[in-house]
Amino acid sequence: MKDITETMPFASEEFKRDNIKHVLRLVNEALEERGYNSVNQISGYLISNDPAYISSHKNARTIIQGADRYEIIEELVRFYLSAIKEEQ
Repeated sequence: MKDITETMPFASEEFKRDNIKHVLRLVNEALEERGYNSVNQISGYLISNDPAYISSHKNARTIIQGADRYEIIEELVRFYLSAIKEEQ
């Protein structure tokens, strides 16, 4: 039986990473539905901080602006580097 009085640690880093993944999935889906190349559009937004790169379809623009750009970039680099390690 689980002790319900035990303090549970909150994994804020994991929560942030999951949130960024969710944001990118939603934005990717919205951009692709509109016929955009999501890699180009999201890259343009992350480099320039210009929300015009992201369609307002399905609130994608608002959703991506709700996440910190630097945290999105950090997560993308983390993911890419882990993929490189797996290839070795």
